Amino acid sequence: MKRIRLTVAYDGTDYCGWQVQPNGVTIEEMLNRAIRKLTGEDIQVIGASRTDSGVHALGNVAVFDTNSTIPPERMSYALNQRLPEDIVVVRSEEVPKDWHPRYQDRIRKTYEYHIYNAPVPNPLRRRYTSYVSFPLDVEKMQEGASCLEGEHDFVSFCNVRTQVEDTVRTVEKLEISREGPEIVIRITGNGFLYNMVRIIAGTLIRVGRGFYPPKKVQEILEARRRTEAGVTAPPEGLVLVEIAYFS
Repeated sequence: MKRIRLTVAYDGTDYCGWQVQPNGVTIEEMLNRAIRKLTGEDIQVIGASRTDSGVHALGNVAVFDTNSTIPPERMSYALNQRLPEDIVVVRSEEVPKDWHPRYQDRIRKTYEYHIYNAPVPNPLRRRYTSYVSFPLDVEKMQEGASCLEGEHDFVSFCNVRTQVEDTVRTVEKLEISREGPEIVIRITGNGFLYNMVRIIAGTLIRVGRGFYPPKKVQEILEARRRTEAGVTAPPEGLVLVEIAYFS
């Protein structure tokens, strides 16, 4: 028996998120099916991040245990032949049998939120960006975002259904860039609360539109109330870019 770690990329548009559920097809379900076809074993993967419906990934992580004799580094090629085109195993490798993708001492996650900001939408970007027709001031958005870096209680920026008791997280870096009509909010931290990145994005969009002054973000952070922050931005703009582990 060996434990295999998969790095998985996917277009989440047509899936009901990562986690298996009764009301729709999920990424986890498709991985389970492909692994069962390949190994003949009844396998359930364990994922690092349970992305929501419509959210995309370039580097989510999952593990599973198998008795298969297929070399671990070749597992990705074999699985990709059994997966739909919108799910790709980027890399496969063996890890220690007790290695768990969610319970590691040092984890760094990076997300990007993509906004298409132009007078009219681009139909070729509709699956991977959130469309905003009103002009956005990126400098003001960055000014507002700067107070979110560091260790803070992010309870104002998480869904009220969040079940964790500890809402303190560390944001190592939060950058906002623009290239043509596309604005990218890139955020790296040791972990994120339920809907945290999308609520931060929704709040910064309000700053960019001029509804909030940049200093309002600090006030929202200190208020520790979800009702103070902006709306949860749509899922299609969100991408889980990378999960990095450090020993």
